[in-house]
Amino acid sequence: MLPARGRNGRKTRICGRPVTRGHALFRRVIGMNTAWDCVGDGEFFCPACGGDRNYQRLTGRRRFVLLGLPLVPRGSAGPVIRCAACQDLFDPDVLDHPTTTRLSAMLRDAVHTVVLAVLSTGGAASRTTLETAVGTLRGAGFDDCTREQLGALVDALAADTGRATEPDCGPAVPGLAIELHEALGPLAPHLAPAGREALLLQGARIALADGPYTPAERDVLSTAGCALTIGTDDVARLLVAARTPS
Repeated sequence: MLPARGRNGRKTRICGRPVTRGHALFRRVIGMNTAWDCVGDGEFFCPACGGDRNYQRLTGRRRFVLLGLPLVPRGSAGPVIRCAACQDLFDPDVLDHPTTTRLSAMLRDAVHTVVLAVLSTGGAASRTTLETAVGTLRGAGFDDCTREQLGALVDALAADTGRATEPDCGPAVPGLAIELHEALGPLAPHLAPAGREALLLQGARIALADGPYTPAERDVLSTAGCALTIGTDDVARLLVAARTPS
C-alpha cells in the first residue's frame, strides 16, 4: 500500500492503533506484498530533501502472500517516483516541478526575453537604455553581455518580419509577444508574487531609462505582466512604482 501524501506531495504518517505482537506475527504469515520494477529514471526536485536528486519511476505488482510465499496476484501498483537519496515515494506529478537548475535557466531566459521585448520598441537607440539593459542582463547571469552585442541582437530581431502577435492578452504587441508568453508563462507558477513583480519591474526600469514610457513600451510591459499572471491593476501600480528610485 502506498503511503498517504499531503498537499506538497510528501509522505504523511498515518496514526493508528499500536500493532500487537500477535498482529505483527499474523502479518508475517499472511498479507500483501508489492514487487517494484524500475521503468525509468532521471533528476527531479525532491520535496522531502529540498533539492535536486536522482529518482526512479517504479511500477509494482501486488500479490497475496502466505507464509512469505507470493500466491495470488492482486493487481498493479503505481506508478510512483522514488527519491534515490531519501527513498520517499511520490506521485508522478512531482516531476512537474522543475529542478533548481532548470528553474534558474528559465529565470535567465525570462529576463533576457523581457529585456529584448522592451528594447524592441525603440529603446535600443538610447545609450542610457542599452546600458541599463546590459546591467540587468549581467545581473541575471549574462556576464559577457555588451552594448554592442545587445544592440546587434535587437537590430536582428527588428529585421525579422515573420513574428506573430498574441491577441488574447491586452493590446496586440508586435515582435516578441509570443516569446514573452513562451518564456514567462511556464515560469510564472513557480515564482512567488514578489518574484513575478520584480521581473516586470526590471523591464519597466529599462523602459524608463531614457524618459517616460512610450505607448509601445506600455503595451510590451502589459503583455509581460499578463504572461506573468499579474492583474491589470497591479501592472499599472508597478509601472508607477518603477518611477520611484529603489
